[in-house]
Amino acid sequence: MSSSIDTTPAKARPGGEVELAITFLYYRDLSTAMAFYETVLGLKLAIDQGWSKIYRIAGQAHVGLVDETRGMQRASEQKPVQICLRVADVDAWYDWIRTSEAKGLTRMFDSTELGIRAFAFNDPEGYQIEIQSVLA
Repeated sequence: MSSSIDTTPAKARPGGEVELAITFLYYRDLSTAMAFYETVLGLKLAIDQGWSKIYRIAGQAHVGLVDETRGMQRASEQKPVQICLRVADVDAWYDWIRTSEAKGLTRMFDSTELGIRAFAFNDPEGYQIEIQSVLA
């Protein structure tokens, strides 16, 4: 019986390290999204490309906020993407986010299966953000 899986060795990818990891999210109102990521999450603008704003999350991890009228994708009602930030003190973050106007704030929860303590909320256009710490 023959297999349909290709077992040909893969070509080697080009050398060198990946310089940045950027997840792009598409927005109808870029200025409102920028204000949220700057004031609520406290992220710093790393690269300003005009209609694309790239914020450093940590290390080489970045999130890019894109004006949907100029980007390769369009904003949509369904948001099957979640940005997750692992932090040292999830309880302090929960207290902080509760003072903002973040929509969709969940209760704090512990997942022994995943080994995390976490909560989630939505950014201004509905992308979900989860904040978590390692469960002690």
